[in-house]
Amino acid sequence: MKEDKTFELLSQMIDKVFANYYKKENKMENQLQSQADGQTKSRLYESIEDFTTKTGKRFRMTKDQKQRGLTRDEAFNEANPVTINLEKN
Repeated sequence: MKEDKTFELLSQMIDKVFANYYKKENKMENQLQSQADGQTKSRLYESIEDFTTKTGKRFRMTKDQKQRGLTRDEAFNEANPVTINLEKN
């Protein structure tokens, strides 16, 4: 009889842990979504200079980008795309 209560107690504790975890996860997703709803376009880095300032590193083109004849700005824009929020109105 005591084993049944122990199992039930453990089961309830585990259920609570999972419920709390998923509540927090859903809350974080909702916060991220609400932040994204307010934005239409954004970039992590606005320019090559901004990239250098924020990371402390030079922006480097890949061999493929060089072979395709891209300029540094074109290569940077390819590597740092604009994020567009496609929200249905």
